[in-house]
Amino acid sequence: MGSCAALRALAVLWWVAAAYPVVFRARPVEALAANWGTRAIRPLPGDITVRLLRDNGFDKVKLFEADPPALRALGHSGIQVMVGLPNDLLGPVAASVNAAEQWVLQNVSTYVSKYGVDIRYVAVGNEPFLKSYKGKFEAATLPAVQNVQAALVKAGLGRQVHVTVPLNADVYESLDGRPSSGDFRPDIQGLMVSLVRFLLDNGGVLTINIYPFLSLYADPNFPMDYAFFPAPGAAPSQASVQDGSVLYTNVFDANYDTLIAALEKHGLGAIPVIVGEIGWPTDGDKNANVANAQRFNQGLFDRIVAGKGSPRRPQMPDVYVFALLDEDNKSVDPGNFERHWGVFNSDGSAKYPLRLANGRPIVPAKGVRYLSKQWCVLRPDASPTDPAITGAVEYACQYSDCTSLGPGSSCGNLDARGNVSYAFNQFFQAANQMKGSCNFNNLSVITTTDPSQGTCRFKIQIDTGKHELTGKSGAGRAAAAWSTVLAAGFAGLVTAVW
Repeated sequence: MGSCAALRALAVLWWVAAAYPVVFRARPVEALAANWGTRAIRPLPGDITVRLLRDNGFDKVKLFEADPPALRALGHSGIQVMVGLPNDLLGPVAASVNAAEQWVLQNVSTYVSKYGVDIRYVAVGNEPFLKSYKGKFEAATLPAVQNVQAALVKAGLGRQVHVTVPLNADVYESLDGRPSSGDFRPDIQGLMVSLVRFLLDNGGVLTINIYPFLSLYADPNFPMDYAFFPAPGAAPSQASVQDGSVLYTNVFDANYDTLIAALEKHGLGAIPVIVGEIGWPTDGDKNANVANAQRFNQGLFDRIVAGKGSPRRPQMPDVYVFALLDEDNKSVDPGNFERHWGVFNSDGSAKYPLRLANGRPIVPAKGVRYLSKQWCVLRPDASPTDPAITGAVEYACQYSDCTSLGPGSSCGNLDARGNVSYAFNQFFQAANQMKGSCNFNNLSVITTTDPSQGTCRFKIQIDTGKHELTGKSGAGRAAAAWSTVLAAGFAGLVTAVW
Protein backbone atom coordinates (compact mmCIF):
# COMPACT_ATOMS: atom_id res chain seq x y z
CA MET A 1 0.00 0.00 0.00
CA GLY A 2 1.17 3.50 -0.70
CA SER A 3 -0.38 5.96 1.77
CA CYS A 4 -3.63 7.46 3.01
CA ALA A 5 -3.93 9.36 -0.27
CA ALA A 6 -4.76 6.09 -1.96
CA LEU A 7 -8.00 6.07 -0.02
CA ARG A 8 -9.09 9.46 -1.31
CA ALA A 9 -7.82 8.87 -4.83
CA LEU A 10 -9.64 5.62 -5.35
CA ALA A 11 -12.88 6.93 -3.88
CA VAL A 12 -13.26 9.31 -6.80
CA LEU A 13 -13.32 6.49 -9.34
CA TRP A 14 -15.10 4.59 -11.11
CA TRP A 15 -18.79 3.97 -11.63
CA VAL A 16 -18.37 4.37 -15.28
CA ALA A 17 -18.37 2.88 -18.75
CA ALA A 18 -16.61 3.15 -22.05
CA ALA A 19 -17.78 2.58 -25.60
CA TYR A 20 -15.17 0.12 -26.74
CA PRO A 21 -16.71 -3.17 -27.81
CA VAL A 22 -14.33 -6.10 -27.88
CA VAL A 23 -15.10 -9.81 -27.89
CA PHE A 24 -13.41 -11.64 -25.01
CA ARG A 25 -10.74 -14.09 -26.04
CA ALA A 26 -10.10 -15.56 -22.63
CA ARG A 27 -7.10 -17.78 -22.11
CA PRO A 28 -7.48 -20.08 -19.10
CA VAL A 29 -4.52 -20.03 -16.74
CA GLU A 30 -3.59 -21.95 -13.62
CA ALA A 31 -0.72 -19.89 -12.21
CA LEU A 32 -1.26 -17.17 -9.63
CA ALA A 33 0.81 -14.26 -8.31
CA ALA A 34 0.95 -12.71 -4.85
CA ASN A 35 2.56 -9.98 -2.77
CA TRP A 36 4.73 -11.37 0.00
CA GLY A 37 5.11 -8.77 2.72
CA THR A 38 7.47 -9.45 5.61
CA ARG A 39 6.46 -6.81 8.18
CA ALA A 40 5.32 -9.22 10.85
CA ILE A 41 6.29 -9.51 14.51
CA ARG A 42 6.94 -13.21 13.88
CA PRO A 43 7.48 -13.63 10.13
CA LEU A 44 6.56 -17.03 8.79
CA PRO A 45 9.88 -18.72 7.91
CA GLY A 46 10.88 -18.31 4.29
CA ASP A 47 11.01 -21.96 3.34
CA ILE A 48 7.55 -22.56 4.78
CA THR A 49 6.22 -19.53 2.92
CA VAL A 50 7.70 -20.72 -0.37
CA ARG A 51 6.11 -24.12 0.13
CA LEU A 52 2.80 -22.38 0.85
CA LEU A 53 3.10 -20.50 -2.45
CA ARG A 54 3.91 -23.62 -4.42
CA ASP A 55 1.24 -25.77 -2.76
CA ASN A 56 -1.38 -23.22 -3.84
CA GLY A 57 -0.18 -22.73 -7.40
CA PHE A 58 1.48 -19.31 -7.03
CA ASP A 59 4.33 -19.10 -9.54
CA LYS A 60 5.01 -15.36 -9.24
CA VAL A 61 5.70 -13.26 -6.17
CA LYS A 62 6.40 -9.60 -5.48
CA LEU A 63 8.66 -8.43 -2.66
CA PHE A 64 8.51 -4.80 -1.57
CA GLU A 65 12.21 -4.80 -0.79
CA ALA A 66 15.15 -7.10 -1.27
CA ASP A 67 14.54 -9.11 1.89
CA PRO A 68 17.51 -11.51 2.17
CA PRO A 69 15.75 -14.43 3.94
CA ALA A 70 12.83 -14.30 1.51
CA LEU A 71 15.09 -14.11 -1.54
CA ARG A 72 17.28 -16.97 -0.37
CA ALA A 73 14.20 -19.10 0.28
CA LEU A 74 12.99 -18.42 -3.26
CA GLY A 75 16.18 -19.82 -4.77
CA HIS A 76 15.59 -22.75 -7.15
CA SER A 77 11.88 -22.69 -6.25
CA GLY A 78 10.53 -22.22 -9.76
CA ILE A 79 8.81 -19.01 -8.61
CA GLN A 80 9.37 -15.83 -10.61
CA VAL A 81 10.23 -12.80 -8.49
CA MET A 82 9.61 -9.06 -8.68
CA VAL A 83 11.89 -7.32 -6.19
CA GLY A 84 11.29 -3.77 -5.02
CA LEU A 85 13.63 -0.81 -4.69
CA PRO A 86 12.09 1.36 -1.93
CA ASN A 87 11.17 5.01 -2.39
CA ASP A 88 13.86 6.20 0.01
CA LEU A 89 16.51 4.85 -2.38
CA LEU A 90 15.15 6.63 -5.46
CA GLY A 91 17.19 9.77 -4.82
CA PRO A 92 20.59 8.07 -4.37
CA VAL A 93 20.02 5.69 -7.30
CA ALA A 94 18.84 8.53 -9.54
CA ALA A 95 21.88 10.61 -8.69
CA SER A 96 24.50 7.94 -9.31
CA VAL A 97 24.84 5.18 -11.88
CA ASN A 98 27.37 3.59 -9.53
CA ALA A 99 24.76 3.48 -6.76
CA ALA A 100 22.37 1.75 -9.15
CA GLU A 101 25.06 -0.74 -10.14
CA GLN A 102 25.84 -1.53 -6.51
CA TRP A 103 22.17 -2.02 -5.70
CA VAL A 104 21.71 -4.36 -8.66
CA LEU A 105 24.85 -6.26 -7.72
CA GLN A 106 23.82 -6.75 -4.10
CA ASN A 107 20.10 -7.31 -4.57
CA VAL A 108 19.69 -8.86 -8.01
CA SER A 109 22.89 -10.31 -9.49
CA THR A 110 23.97 -12.02 -6.27
CA TYR A 111 20.66 -13.78 -5.76
CA VAL A 112 20.39 -14.79 -9.40
CA SER A 113 23.90 -16.25 -9.63
CA LYS A 114 24.57 -17.47 -6.10
CA TYR A 115 21.13 -18.62 -4.97
CA GLY A 116 19.35 -19.35 -8.24
CA VAL A 117 16.52 -16.85 -7.68
CA ASP A 118 14.44 -16.31 -10.81
CA ILE A 119 14.18 -12.51 -10.64
CA ARG A 120 12.17 -11.13 -13.56
CA TYR A 121 11.41 -7.54 -12.55
CA VAL A 122 12.80 -4.72 -10.47
CA ALA A 123 10.01 -2.51 -9.15
CA VAL A 124 11.59 0.92 -8.93
CA GLY A 125 9.78 2.75 -6.14
CA ASN A 126 6.29 2.10 -4.85
CA GLU A 127 3.51 4.52 -5.87
CA PRO A 128 6.04 7.39 -6.08
CA PHE A 129 3.59 9.84 -7.70
CA LEU A 130 0.96 9.78 -4.97
CA LYS A 131 -0.57 13.21 -4.47
CA SER A 132 0.15 13.01 -0.74
CA TYR A 133 3.89 12.93 -1.47
CA LYS A 134 3.53 16.41 -2.99
CA GLY A 135 6.05 15.72 -5.73
CA LYS A 136 8.75 14.41 -3.39
CA PHE A 137 9.79 11.55 -5.67
CA GLU A 138 8.78 12.89 -9.06
CA ALA A 139 12.16 14.23 -10.13
CA ALA A 140 14.03 11.10 -9.07
CA THR A 141 11.79 8.33 -10.39
CA LEU A 142 12.57 8.34 -14.11
CA PRO A 143 16.35 8.85 -13.66
CA ALA A 144 16.32 6.01 -11.13
CA VAL A 145 14.52 3.76 -13.61
CA GLN A 146 17.03 4.68 -16.31
CA ASN A 147 20.02 3.98 -14.05
CA VAL A 148 18.62 0.65 -12.85
CA GLN A 149 18.00 -0.36 -16.46
CA ALA A 150 21.59 0.57 -17.38
CA ALA A 151 22.87 -1.36 -14.37
CA LEU A 152 20.91 -4.46 -15.35
CA VAL A 153 22.32 -4.30 -18.87
CA LYS A 154 25.85 -3.88 -17.54
CA ALA A 155 25.35 -6.87 -15.24
CA GLY A 156 24.31 -8.99 -18.22
CA LEU A 157 20.73 -9.23 -16.97
CA GLY A 158 19.06 -6.91 -19.46
CA ARG A 159 17.21 -9.73 -21.22
CA GLN A 160 16.09 -11.58 -18.09
CA VAL A 161 15.24 -8.76 -15.67
CA HIS A 162 13.06 -5.81 -16.64
CA VAL A 163 12.14 -2.59 -14.91
CA THR A 164 8.71 -1.42 -13.83
CA VAL A 165 7.19 1.21 -11.55
CA PRO A 166 4.17 0.29 -9.39
CA LEU A 167 1.75 3.22 -9.51
CA ASN A 168 -1.39 4.12 -7.64
CA ALA A 169 -4.61 4.74 -9.56
CA ASP A 170 -4.45 8.44 -8.73
CA VAL A 171 -2.02 8.95 -11.62
CA TYR A 172 -4.95 8.94 -14.06
CA GLU A 173 -8.47 10.32 -14.13
CA SER A 174 -11.60 10.75 -16.20
CA LEU A 175 -13.17 14.19 -16.03
CA ASP A 176 -16.55 13.07 -17.39
CA GLY A 177 -16.57 9.73 -15.59
CA ARG A 178 -16.08 7.54 -18.65
CA PRO A 179 -13.04 5.24 -18.99
CA SER A 180 -12.82 6.19 -22.65
CA SER A 181 -12.03 9.74 -21.51
CA GLY A 182 -9.19 8.59 -19.30
CA ASP A 183 -6.00 10.63 -19.19
CA PHE A 184 -3.03 11.12 -16.92
CA ARG A 185 -3.22 13.62 -14.09
CA PRO A 186 -2.37 17.03 -15.58
CA ASP A 187 0.45 17.79 -13.14
CA ILE A 188 2.35 14.63 -14.13
CA GLN A 189 1.14 14.05 -17.68
CA GLY A 190 4.49 14.77 -19.30
CA LEU A 191 6.34 12.71 -16.71
CA MET A 192 3.99 9.76 -17.18
CA VAL A 193 4.39 9.84 -20.95
CA SER A 194 8.19 9.93 -20.65
CA LEU A 195 8.25 7.15 -18.06
CA VAL A 196 5.96 4.81 -19.98
CA ARG A 197 7.80 5.51 -23.23
CA PHE A 198 11.08 4.51 -21.59
CA LEU A 199 9.55 1.32 -20.19
CA LEU A 200 8.06 0.46 -23.55
CA ASP A 201 11.31 1.08 -25.42
CA ASN A 202 13.29 -1.08 -22.99
CA GLY A 203 11.04 -4.10 -22.65
CA GLY A 204 9.58 -3.04 -19.32
CA VAL A 205 6.00 -3.17 -18.09
CA LEU A 206 3.72 -0.76 -16.27
CA THR A 207 2.34 -1.83 -12.90
CA ILE A 208 -0.87 -0.44 -11.43
CA ASN A 209 -2.39 -0.96 -7.98
CA ILE A 210 -6.20 -1.07 -7.84
CA TYR A 211 -8.17 -1.30 -4.60
CA PRO A 212 -11.98 -1.47 -4.82
CA PHE A 213 -12.09 -1.84 -1.03
CA LEU A 214 -10.49 1.58 -0.60
CA SER A 215 -13.14 3.17 -2.78
CA LEU A 216 -15.74 1.77 -0.42
CA TYR A 217 -13.72 2.70 2.68
CA ALA A 218 -13.25 6.32 1.65
CA ASP A 219 -16.73 7.02 0.29
CA PRO A 220 -19.77 5.92 2.33
CA ASN A 221 -21.96 6.48 -0.73
CA PHE A 222 -19.96 4.17 -2.97
CA PRO A 223 -22.25 1.36 -4.18
CA MET A 224 -21.05 -1.75 -2.41
CA ASP A 225 -22.03 -4.33 -5.04
CA TYR A 226 -20.08 -2.36 -7.68
CA ALA A 227 -16.89 -3.04 -5.70
CA PHE A 228 -17.25 -6.78 -6.34
CA PHE A 229 -17.06 -8.92 -9.46
CA PRO A 230 -20.58 -9.99 -10.44
CA ALA A 231 -21.34 -13.66 -10.00
CA PRO A 232 -22.05 -15.59 -13.22
CA GLY A 233 -25.67 -15.09 -14.23
CA ALA A 234 -26.28 -12.43 -11.57
CA ALA A 235 -28.00 -9.18 -12.44
CA PRO A 236 -25.51 -6.34 -12.91
CA SER A 237 -25.05 -3.76 -10.21
CA GLN A 238 -27.47 -0.84 -10.35
CA ALA A 239 -24.37 1.35 -10.40
CA SER A 240 -23.28 -0.21 -13.71
CA VAL A 241 -23.03 2.34 -16.51
CA GLN A 242 -23.76 1.73 -20.14
CA ASP A 243 -21.38 3.63 -22.39
CA GLY A 244 -21.88 2.83 -26.01
CA SER A 245 -22.04 -0.93 -26.37
CA VAL A 246 -20.02 -1.68 -23.21
CA LEU A 247 -21.54 -2.19 -19.78
CA TYR A 248 -19.09 -1.84 -16.90
CA THR A 249 -20.43 -3.92 -14.05
CA ASN A 250 -17.58 -3.52 -11.54
CA VAL A 251 -15.06 -0.94 -10.43
CA PHE A 252 -12.00 -2.99 -11.39
CA ASP A 253 -12.81 -3.09 -15.10
CA ALA A 254 -13.71 0.60 -15.19
CA ASN A 255 -10.57 1.59 -13.30
CA TYR A 256 -8.22 -0.56 -15.37
CA ASP A 257 -9.70 0.56 -18.67
CA THR A 258 -9.42 4.22 -17.70
CA LEU A 259 -5.67 3.68 -17.53
CA ILE A 260 -5.65 1.81 -20.84
CA ALA A 261 -7.53 4.68 -22.49
CA ALA A 262 -5.00 7.16 -21.11
CA LEU A 263 -2.15 5.11 -22.52
CA GLU A 264 -3.81 4.82 -25.92
CA LYS A 265 -4.45 8.54 -26.00
CA HIS A 266 -0.70 9.15 -25.89
CA GLY A 267 0.28 6.40 -28.34
CA LEU A 268 1.42 4.06 -25.58
CA GLY A 269 -1.22 1.37 -25.91
CA ALA A 270 1.34 -1.35 -26.60
CA ILE A 271 2.79 -1.29 -23.06
CA PRO A 272 1.94 -4.40 -21.01
CA VAL A 273 0.06 -3.42 -17.85
CA ILE A 274 0.07 -5.75 -14.86
CA VAL A 275 -1.88 -5.38 -11.63
CA GLY A 276 0.62 -5.07 -8.81
CA GLU A 277 -1.79 -5.04 -5.88
CA ILE A 278 -5.45 -5.92 -5.47
CA GLY A 279 -7.31 -7.63 -2.65
CA TRP A 280 -9.67 -7.26 0.30
CA PRO A 281 -8.86 -7.18 4.04
CA THR A 282 -10.61 -9.29 6.67
CA ASP A 283 -10.47 -7.05 9.72
CA GLY A 284 -10.00 -3.50 10.96
CA ASP A 285 -13.14 -1.95 9.42
CA LYS A 286 -16.86 -2.65 9.19
CA ASN A 287 -16.48 -3.69 5.54
CA ALA A 288 -13.27 -5.61 6.16
CA ASN A 289 -14.50 -9.06 7.11
CA VAL A 290 -14.16 -12.68 6.06
CA ALA A 291 -17.41 -12.74 4.07
CA ASN A 292 -16.53 -9.73 1.91
CA ALA A 293 -12.91 -10.83 1.44
CA GLN A 294 -14.00 -14.30 0.37
CA ARG A 295 -16.55 -12.85 -2.05
CA PHE A 296 -14.08 -10.45 -3.63
CA ASN A 297 -11.07 -12.75 -3.83
CA GLN A 298 -13.09 -15.70 -5.13
CA GLY A 299 -14.40 -13.47 -7.90
CA LEU A 300 -10.87 -12.27 -8.58
CA PHE A 301 -9.39 -15.78 -8.69
CA ASP A 302 -12.20 -16.96 -10.94
CA ARG A 303 -11.34 -14.16 -13.37
CA ILE A 304 -7.62 -14.95 -13.20
CA VAL A 305 -8.11 -18.68 -13.75
CA ALA A 306 -10.51 -18.03 -16.65
CA GLY A 307 -8.09 -15.52 -18.16
CA LYS A 308 -10.90 -12.98 -18.45
CA GLY A 309 -9.65 -9.42 -18.70
CA SER A 310 -11.38 -6.07 -19.20
CA PRO A 311 -13.24 -4.77 -22.27
CA ARG A 312 -10.13 -2.96 -23.55
CA ARG A 313 -7.71 -5.72 -22.60
CA PRO A 314 -9.67 -8.98 -22.97
CA GLN A 315 -6.84 -11.18 -21.71
CA MET A 316 -6.30 -11.01 -17.97
CA PRO A 317 -2.87 -9.58 -17.14
CA ASP A 318 -0.60 -10.85 -14.41
CA VAL A 319 -2.40 -10.00 -11.15
CA TYR A 320 -0.49 -9.93 -7.86
CA VAL A 321 -2.98 -10.56 -5.09
CA PHE A 322 -2.53 -8.39 -2.04
CA ALA A 323 -1.60 -10.13 0.02
CA LEU A 324 -0.37 -13.61 0.72
CA LEU A 325 -0.08 -13.17 4.51
CA ASP A 326 -1.25 -10.77 7.19
CA GLU A 327 1.44 -8.42 8.49
CA ASP A 328 0.86 -7.51 12.13
CA ASN A 329 3.72 -5.04 12.29
CA LYS A 330 2.74 -2.75 9.39
CA SER A 331 1.90 0.91 9.80
CA VAL A 332 -1.80 1.53 10.35
CA ASP A 333 -1.74 5.11 9.07
CA PRO A 334 -4.11 4.24 6.18
CA GLY A 335 -6.41 2.36 8.60
CA ASN A 336 -6.49 -0.58 11.00
CA PHE A 337 -7.31 -2.88 8.08
CA GLU A 338 -3.75 -2.46 6.81
CA ARG A 339 -2.55 -5.44 8.86
CA HIS A 340 -5.25 -7.80 7.57
CA TRP A 341 -4.96 -8.05 3.77
CA GLY A 342 -3.69 -11.63 3.73
CA VAL A 343 -5.50 -14.50 2.09
CA PHE A 344 -3.76 -16.40 4.88
CA ASN A 345 -3.23 -15.43 8.50
CA SER A 346 0.31 -14.51 9.47
CA ASP A 347 0.89 -18.12 10.57
CA GLY A 348 -0.09 -19.44 7.13
CA SER A 349 -3.50 -20.79 8.17
CA ALA A 350 -6.32 -20.17 5.69
CA LYS A 351 -8.85 -17.52 6.68
CA TYR A 352 -11.66 -18.80 4.47
CA PRO A 353 -12.23 -21.34 1.69
CA LEU A 354 -11.19 -20.41 -1.84
CA ARG A 355 -11.38 -22.41 -5.05
CA LEU A 356 -8.39 -22.23 -7.33
CA ALA A 357 -7.80 -23.82 -10.74
CA ASN A 358 -9.92 -26.91 -11.42
CA GLY A 359 -11.87 -26.26 -8.21
CA ARG A 360 -8.84 -27.08 -6.07
CA PRO A 361 -9.14 -25.60 -2.55
CA ILE A 362 -6.41 -23.51 -1.00
CA VAL A 363 -4.29 -25.34 1.54
CA PRO A 364 -2.61 -23.96 4.68
CA ALA A 365 1.08 -23.79 5.42
CA LYS A 366 2.78 -27.02 6.44
CA GLY A 367 5.43 -27.50 9.10
CA VAL A 368 4.29 -24.59 11.30
CA ARG A 369 4.76 -25.07 15.03
CA TYR A 370 3.39 -22.97 17.82
CA LEU A 371 4.21 -21.82 21.32
CA SER A 372 2.50 -23.53 24.25
CA LYS A 373 -1.31 -23.45 24.38
CA GLN A 374 -1.54 -20.72 26.96
CA TRP A 375 -2.97 -17.24 27.00
CA CYS A 376 -2.51 -14.14 29.15
CA VAL A 377 -5.78 -12.64 30.44
CA LEU A 378 -7.07 -10.25 33.06
CA ARG A 379 -7.23 -11.92 36.46
CA PRO A 380 -10.77 -13.01 37.39
CA ASP A 381 -10.59 -11.00 40.62
CA ALA A 382 -9.18 -7.87 38.93
CA SER A 383 -11.42 -5.03 37.86
CA PRO A 384 -11.25 -3.69 34.28
CA THR A 385 -11.81 -0.23 35.82
CA ASP A 386 -8.60 -0.41 37.87
CA PRO A 387 -6.74 2.90 37.29
CA ALA A 388 -3.62 1.02 36.18
CA ILE A 389 -5.44 -0.81 33.39
CA THR A 390 -5.44 2.04 30.87
CA GLY A 391 -1.67 2.48 30.87
CA ALA A 392 -1.09 -1.26 30.72
CA VAL A 393 -3.39 -1.73 27.73
CA GLU A 394 -1.89 1.23 25.87
CA TYR A 395 1.57 -0.17 26.37
CA ALA A 396 0.58 -3.70 25.39
CA CYS A 397 -0.94 -2.44 22.15
CA GLN A 398 2.09 -0.27 21.40
CA TYR A 399 4.21 -3.40 21.10
CA SER A 400 1.62 -5.74 19.59
CA ASP A 401 -1.34 -5.68 17.23
CA CYS A 402 -4.68 -4.62 18.73
CA THR A 403 -6.33 -3.52 15.48
CA SER A 404 -8.99 -6.23 15.79
CA LEU A 405 -10.47 -4.39 18.78
CA GLY A 406 -11.81 -1.46 16.74
CA PRO A 407 -15.50 -0.82 16.05
CA GLY A 408 -16.85 -3.18 13.43
CA SER A 409 -13.80 -5.44 13.72
CA SER A 410 -13.69 -9.12 14.67
CA CYS A 411 -13.13 -8.35 18.36
CA GLY A 412 -15.18 -5.15 18.44
CA ASN A 413 -17.97 -6.75 20.49
CA LEU A 414 -15.87 -7.77 23.47
CA ASP A 415 -16.77 -6.31 26.84
CA ALA A 416 -14.29 -4.30 28.91
CA ARG A 417 -12.78 -7.40 30.49
CA GLY A 418 -12.43 -9.06 27.11
CA ASN A 419 -10.71 -5.98 25.64
CA VAL A 420 -8.12 -5.94 28.39
CA SER A 421 -7.50 -9.67 28.11
CA TYR A 422 -7.08 -9.44 24.35
CA ALA A 423 -4.49 -6.67 24.67
CA PHE A 424 -2.60 -8.56 27.39
CA ASN A 425 -2.52 -11.73 25.30
CA GLN A 426 -1.34 -9.95 22.17
CA PHE A 427 1.63 -8.58 24.12
CA PHE A 428 2.28 -11.96 25.75
CA GLN A 429 2.38 -13.75 22.40
CA ALA A 430 4.45 -11.03 20.72
CA ALA A 431 6.93 -11.36 23.60
CA ASN A 432 7.29 -15.07 22.79
CA GLN A 433 5.44 -15.97 26.02
CA MET A 434 8.57 -14.95 27.89
CA LYS A 435 8.66 -15.20 31.66
CA GLY A 436 7.37 -11.96 33.12
CA SER A 437 5.52 -10.86 29.98
CA CYS A 438 2.18 -11.74 31.61
CA ASN A 439 2.74 -9.78 34.78
CA PHE A 440 1.13 -6.36 34.44
CA ASN A 441 1.59 -5.78 38.18
CA ASN A 442 -0.48 -8.83 39.14
CA LEU A 443 -3.50 -7.75 37.09
CA SER A 444 -3.04 -10.66 34.68
CA VAL A 445 -2.82 -14.40 34.81
CA ILE A 446 -1.84 -17.21 32.42
CA THR A 447 -4.64 -19.60 31.49
CA THR A 448 -4.76 -22.81 29.46
CA THR A 449 -8.43 -22.26 28.58
CA ASP A 450 -8.87 -20.61 25.20
CA PRO A 451 -10.55 -17.22 25.83
CA SER A 452 -11.62 -16.76 22.17
CA GLN A 453 -15.19 -15.53 21.76
CA GLY A 454 -17.33 -15.64 18.63
CA THR A 455 -15.40 -14.04 15.77
CA CYS A 456 -12.63 -12.88 18.11
CA ARG A 457 -9.65 -15.20 18.05
CA PHE A 458 -7.10 -15.06 20.85
CA LYS A 459 -4.11 -16.35 18.96
CA ILE A 460 -1.12 -18.45 19.90
CA GLN A 461 2.09 -17.16 18.32
CA ILE A 462 4.19 -19.34 16.04
CA ASP A 463 7.42 -20.68 17.49
CA THR A 464 10.14 -19.62 15.10
CA GLY A 465 12.70 -21.68 17.01
CA LYS A 466 10.97 -25.01 16.38
CA HIS A 467 10.20 -25.04 12.68
CA GLU A 468 11.34 -27.61 10.20
CA LEU A 469 13.71 -25.12 8.64
CA THR A 470 16.22 -25.59 5.88
CA GLY A 471 18.46 -22.84 7.15
CA LYS A 472 17.22 -20.34 4.58
CA SER A 473 14.95 -18.33 6.84
CA GLY A 474 15.85 -15.45 9.11
CA ALA A 475 12.50 -15.56 10.92
CA GLY A 476 14.04 -17.04 14.02
CA ARG A 477 16.65 -14.29 14.23
CA ALA A 478 14.00 -11.61 13.66
CA ALA A 479 11.83 -13.11 16.39
CA ALA A 480 14.70 -13.19 18.84
CA ALA A 481 15.52 -9.56 18.14
CA TRP A 482 11.90 -8.51 18.60
CA SER A 483 11.66 -10.46 21.86
CA THR A 484 14.66 -8.53 23.15
CA VAL A 485 12.95 -5.24 22.32
CA LEU A 486 9.76 -6.35 24.06
CA ALA A 487 11.62 -7.56 27.11
CA ALA A 488 13.35 -4.22 27.52
CA GLY A 489 10.09 -2.41 26.97
CA PHE A 490 8.25 -4.56 29.49
CA ALA A 491 10.87 -3.84 32.11
CA GLY A 492 10.29 -0.15 31.48
CA LEU A 493 6.54 -0.66 31.76
CA VAL A 494 6.84 -2.26 35.19
CA THR A 495 8.98 0.55 36.55
CA ALA A 496 7.30 3.50 34.82
CA VAL A 497 3.59 2.73 34.60
CA TRP A 498 3.10 1.01 37.89
